Amino acid sequence: MKTKTLFGLFPLVVGLPLAAHAKLNVVTTTPDFAAVAKAIGGDRVDVTALAKPTEDPHFVDAKPSLILKLNKADVLIEGRAELEIGWLPALLQGVRNPRIAIGAPSRVLASEVVELVEVPTTLDRSRGDVHAVGNPHFMIDPVNAVLVARRIADAFCSLDPAAAEAYRSNLKTFSDRLDAKLAEWQKLLAPFKGQRVVAYHNSWPYFARRFGLQIDLFLEPKPGLPPTPAHLADVMAKMKESEARVIIVQPYLNRRTAESVARNTGAVVVDVADFPGAVKGTEDDYVKFMDHLVVSLANALGQSSAKKP
Repeated sequence: MKTKTLFGLFPLVVGLPLAAHAKLNVVTTTPDFAAVAKAIGGDRVDVTALAKPTEDPHFVDAKPSLILKLNKADVLIEGRAELEIGWLPALLQGVRNPRIAIGAPSRVLASEVVELVEVPTTLDRSRGDVHAVGNPHFMIDPVNAVLVARRIADAFCSLDPAAAEAYRSNLKTFSDRLDAKLAEWQKLLAPFKGQRVVAYHNSWPYFARRFGLQIDLFLEPKPGLPPTPAHLADVMAKMKESEARVIIVQPYLNRRTAESVARNTGAVVVDVADFPGAVKGTEDDYVKFMDHLVVSLANALGQSSAKKP
């Protein structure tokens, strides 16, 4: 007799350990989770990110080809916290894969292991694209990345217990490497503690808190809304008042707007990324991605400080 499932099409495989010597087929929503999964899984996993490194994680094109990838997944790692709410649920409606159903050991919800910030006390959509459970850009804090790595390691060990020792060893290597770099990064940014940095979009509260920066002035008047002349005039006035001389912009945002503001304030525009792979040389490596981000920002802050009268 065939085993029936919720979908009526597949055998009940949720929670069963991986067959011997087979690789885990891991699908992640974004490239940061993919980089961490590769660090933990090593050569025992095949990892695919649904979003591109230069793509806005809020607005990924839900192409049919992504459904095919999800149907083949042994593991799905997502940020949750409404980061992918605009596209992942639409994809999952077409997926028939009980291994990655909500509640299955193979469904990893990364936001469950971190402390989310900027949780609104009331939901008011007039404030723009505000996330109901908190800011979802938590992976730009290396400490959160370690917490997520532990959660991923737990999932891999559960699904592939024969390789648990290797996953735990890889986790320690990743954590030790990140701890060492974190001390280096904090030292590099220490001279700029408390300085204001302007951002295009509010992706940076976790990074700002970790490294003692003030990133609370945005080119967007409200999250997800395009800049207006009146708002940009207000931003420029506040930049001059607080001597903010650095604007950070992700690759999917309008750099020309940032350049215009920079020309009128004497600021410098720094190209930054949300994900490994957006900058050449950082592919599949969370530590290299973070290193490029910190070093680029520290260099810009150092140059802007030298120009101050």
